[in-house]
Amino acid sequence: MQALVLDGINQAVQLREVPTPQPGPGQVQVKLHAAALNHRDVWIQKGQYAGLKFPITLGADGAGTVTELGEGVDQSLRNQAVLINPGHNWGENPAAQGRDFAILGLPQDGTFAEYVCVPARYVQPKPAHLSFEQAAALPLGGVTAYRAVFTRAALQAGERVLVNGIGGGVALLALQMAVAAGAEVWVTSGSEEKIEKAVALGAKGGINYKTEKWPAILSKQAGGGFDVLVDSAGGPGFGDLLDAAVPGARIVFYGATNGDVPALAVRKVFWKQLSLLGSTMGTEQDFTDMVQFFEHHQLVPVIDQTLPLAEGEAALRRMEESLQFGKIVLNITG
Repeated sequence: MQALVLDGINQAVQLREVPTPQPGPGQVQVKLHAAALNHRDVWIQKGQYAGLKFPITLGADGAGTVTELGEGVDQSLRNQAVLINPGHNWGENPAAQGRDFAILGLPQDGTFAEYVCVPARYVQPKPAHLSFEQAAALPLGGVTAYRAVFTRAALQAGERVLVNGIGGGVALLALQMAVAAGAEVWVTSGSEEKIEKAVALGAKGGINYKTEKWPAILSKQAGGGFDVLVDSAGGPGFGDLLDAAVPGARIVFYGATNGDVPALAVRKVFWKQLSLLGSTMGTEQDFTDMVQFFEHHQLVPVIDQTLPLAEGEAALRRMEESLQFGKIVLNITG
């Protein structure tokens, strides 16, 4: 089969012929129709990720058709259209992943290939209203956003939500799910164009986070501060979220693309009774609930661009430059 293979740090991925994986006991072989990129793929390529091994086929997100079954797998899965849960071996504690938790695409070869084999428990029927490209855009970002917004922050209808740094896949999925759940959602971005696109998706409005004292300005526009604040950046700007939050608010964060917070105004946290909630990926139940949520509300992930598998390196560079609005998808079947 053909796969995009990474041979080492800071090397370009190469499309080459590799052996087609065969399913072991309890596994299925999936013929991939589409795969989607995540920042994780860029970080692995740049050597900024734990547990590196080479050569490796990147890719956590994928959707396709079950073509072969390993021993003990239910025959009804054969020829079924599926999307893949990329989070494996969560562990027994639903509150946090265990030491054996792993994400598809490292250390196991991932979805930037014509075929992949995974345990049968990690495939879910593809929602009928989604194309394979749309379904491939959902798994990692979808489960991350769902757990952050619902499992961790316990969002309720009618609450006011701020999604900080709109444009990336997880942030957009959080926006879509919060709107569908009956929340009033506002956004920030460094791009006015991205704010306008977010409004078209259901956001009430937004502000450029480069604006001086933006928390006060946006809170005035929104008619008050925010009950739930969703962030993936961290860094020096994290303190602004404390100012934008109402007393008793929940601030949930699933990344630190801008690094650690250099200084945290602890007095604001305890005086405002704020909850700071870390979140990563999600349990198998989170994944199932997320897919069902998308089916129930007929939501469609936002796709920035679809490129052929052979242009995977160009896709990675687009993601590295944060040019995208939505998910970057690789079409594998042509």
